Amino acid sequence: MPDVHAPARPYTGSDAADHSHERDRDHDAGPGPGHERDRGPGAAELLGFARRTAANAELIASLPLDPEGRTWIRLDGPGGSEAWLIGWPPGTGTGWHDHGGSRGAFATAAGELTEQSLAAQLPTEGWKTLELADGVDRERTLRDGRGRAFGPHHVHQVLNLSEDTHAVSVHAYYPPLPLMRRYSRSGPVLRLEEVERPEEWQ
Repeated sequence: MPDVHAPARPYTGSDAADHSHERDRDHDAGPGPGHERDRGPGAAELLGFARRTAANAELIASLPLDPEGRTWIRLDGPGGSEAWLIGWPPGTGTGWHDHGGSRGAFATAAGELTEQSLAAQLPTEGWKTLELADGVDRERTLRDGRGRAFGPHHVHQVLNLSEDTHAVSVHAYYPPLPLMRRYSRSGPVLRLEEVERPEEWQ
């Protein structure tokens, strides 16, 4: 399939939570529990789970930490969601990715994480490269139990920028991740690199 080079379409007002100290969820978080077409947990419920779990000191202490690579434990999320406890050594990160159409949330249990995200809805098929429009980049720092929720079109990367301190976080997704698309980025140009399936990380 030939490459497509086109501007990404910005969201309209999807990132109001970026500048709010009172709320952690985005407007793109999608329908909540009880929506007639979706009976699974909403993004706000996933965020509540992530924050409660992040406050569980005994669970957080049970995660083995590795000085070189990320570590994780699979958790039971609410309402059939997929959940993970993840340890981040200094200087590690995820790279740019999406969540295959699942909504989700995460909260920091220890240390500090930086999330860089795109306030733009990307097409899910039919392209290899996109040129991002100006003004779509967002960045936030999450520490001390702070979290965020996001909808099914969210593209981001999560980083531990510390030089000497591990971070630990709790993540939850619904429906359970069907796939993850991984991207590389050079300036405004985003390139689809690979599609990962659940058997590759479980």
